[in-house]
Amino acid sequence: MSHDPQDLSQYSLLDLFRLEAGGQVRHLTEGLLRLESGAGEAAVLEGLMRAAHSIKGAAAIVGLEVVVELAHAMEDAFTAAQAGALELGPAGIDVLLGGVDLIAQVARLSEAALDDWKLAQRPRIDAAVAAMRTLGTLAAPAPRLPAGEPAPEAAPVAAPDAEPGAAAVAAAAAPTGAGAGSGADLLLALASETRVNAHKMEAFNTSLQRFKRQQAAMLQSLAQLHEAIAASGDARLLEQAAVVLARAQPLKPWLQQHMADAETHERRAVLVSSRLVDQVLALRMCPFSEGVHAFPRMVRDLARKLGKQVQLLIEGSDIPVDRAILARIESPLNHLLRNALDHGMEAPAERSAAGKPPLGTIRIAARHRGGMLAIEISDDGRGIDPERVRQAVVGRGLGSPAMAAALSQAELMEFLFLPGFSLKESVTEISGRGVGLDVVQQVVREHNGSVRVESRPGLSFRTAITLPLTQSIVRALVVQVQGEAYALPIAKVERVLRVAQDAVHTLENKQFFELDGAHYGLVAASQVLELGVPAPAAELAVVVLGTGAARYALVVDAIAGEQSLTVQSLDPLFGKLRNIAAGALLDDGSPVLLLDVPDLLLSIDKLLSTGTLHHPLHQGDGAADGAVAVRRILVVDDSLTVREMQRKLLAARGYRVDTAVDGMDGWNMLRAGDYDLLVTDIDMPRMDGIELVAMVRRDARVQALPVMIVSYKDRPEDRARGMDVGADYYLAKGSFHDTTLLDAVFDLIGPATP
Repeated sequence: MSHDPQDLSQYSLLDLFRLEAGGQVRHLTEGLLRLESGAGEAAVLEGLMRAAHSIKGAAAIVGLEVVVELAHAMEDAFTAAQAGALELGPAGIDVLLGGVDLIAQVARLSEAALDDWKLAQRPRIDAAVAAMRTLGTLAAPAPRLPAGEPAPEAAPVAAPDAEPGAAAVAAAAAPTGAGAGSGADLLLALASETRVNAHKMEAFNTSLQRFKRQQAAMLQSLAQLHEAIAASGDARLLEQAAVVLARAQPLKPWLQQHMADAETHERRAVLVSSRLVDQVLALRMCPFSEGVHAFPRMVRDLARKLGKQVQLLIEGSDIPVDRAILARIESPLNHLLRNALDHGMEAPAERSAAGKPPLGTIRIAARHRGGMLAIEISDDGRGIDPERVRQAVVGRGLGSPAMAAALSQAELMEFLFLPGFSLKESVTEISGRGVGLDVVQQVVREHNGSVRVESRPGLSFRTAITLPLTQSIVRALVVQVQGEAYALPIAKVERVLRVAQDAVHTLENKQFFELDGAHYGLVAASQVLELGVPAPAAELAVVVLGTGAARYALVVDAIAGEQSLTVQSLDPLFGKLRNIAAGALLDDGSPVLLLDVPDLLLSIDKLLSTGTLHHPLHQGDGAADGAVAVRRILVVDDSLTVREMQRKLLAARGYRVDTAVDGMDGWNMLRAGDYDLLVTDIDMPRMDGIELVAMVRRDARVQALPVMIVSYKDRPEDRARGMDVGADYYLAKGSFHDTTLLDAVFDLIGPATP
């Protein structure tokens, strides 16, 4: 049975009050902090008045007199401030925030617990009301409230001025993790399966193109047979051949029409399924602000406790983030802010002496970058002196003085992520227990992210966190290892490159290559994954993983390209599989395992420590020049970018590739060379692709040469024109993928070497 999203009849008045109170508490907290910073006083006070009045009215309806008392006293203080009879300074803000905290506690209580709470907290409530009522006469610091439970952080709920819908009330009343989350996960799995099925149409359409080529060859043979029979003069056979030819001719336009229909269906299915996935993902997303709205209050209170003046600025509040990720990183961000306040920020006098403003600034900035979520936490405090880290490394027995002296600043910063590593000499309530960056790194790594820190001694400290936008969809690099597809999260990949045989060196029975002044140790993925010994190769496809001393070049058989994968958890029956994080489906529907990069790095360390690491490159196994024929391909395109991209892609698969800038240049090269395949664009100066293909089919020497057209023109009539002139394959650039081109080339001429 479906429910009207605006039907609130199923919720009690207390449920509705909880929802409204949560929003108003957040509004009051944010407004008071803005008021303290001196931003738009008149407008802020007006908003605070409305919030206090609204929560007072709602509390009166549900019979929560304690909230009515608190909100009424708060409203009186705002009225006095609006009239100019009260100037709210930090002490007054403290009093009002104390009242807000009490309202927040009431809003989270069940009816059964309410009476006991009011009895226990009555002295604190009376003190808060009295303090707010006497704010107008305050000339000294506000009276301290009786000790009680610590001020709670308001839970992220709906915006204060929003009309509460049934879904929002359900979310507020339901336990954490219940509600729409699990339903959205199920929808995402179904939507992803729909997208995979849509992409399967591409393979079907490719098979139709092959069938069309076979049909064209058959029709040509029938025409030749008809001509031979006509030359023989046998009237009976000629009549039968004419009948067969007439019956076969309608097959050509029939197939062309159905191919066009199938391609249209494919485009529509892919578009609809992709939009469906996007919409389901949107259900899991929320603004970045929902996870950090409580931080300004925390920073303000903690700074006052430490005797410091600090403001927190948040940028990118509207950036959409996966709710699951936001919930997990809230605690690490809290650690970073506390470290910045306690370790990094100086007292006002110290800042002034250093030529800095007394008010320090911490900044949290969120943005989307390269399909990832980038979060930066920076402050303009004292930073970290690398020499102190160097001394701590030696003092804690983590390295010798000589080793520590040789470490760069970036390498020294890596020690801050070690469990229990702290530069704080004494343990305090806030920091000094060695808890902080190691927790941050652990949580970020669990979500396929990365974290790094930078310090400018005396000036600033910055922590950069990179995470996937969602845990449901992972942008991954797909590779081939021993004939199987595996995926690596892009966030964990430092770079991808090919390494020639003569660039590989061996030292102490380990193979490595040098790039930009750094050494990269070579490790065969087939051995790490226990798939056997790698096959000999003259050139290596390499994926660089890890950072610092734990950076390795993982050797794979081939790089298939990037894909956005919908992550599917493995059956709990399997337990935790070594080196494997999850499963997924590729665009063609085939399964792929998502590799666990931290696990991979541990496995590599184990191979190194036991001395059982194989050599990925077997020196001398490469074929001698000229010993094996390599298939040659001519790429003709007037776009330098497209031309070079195709050349590099094909060359990486071992083909020998030449390029031409237009049809005329290509025709001259075809006549002078010996090629196994022609890949050409259509729109080019001097001679276009259609003319080039026509000339190829008319020339006896090259007319059997396989021809592929790669063009932005994707209309059925464009495809028909290309295929009718004699092309064997038509590939649209608009739907171009690395694997599509490579598969088509393999289909036409086979592998690079016969």
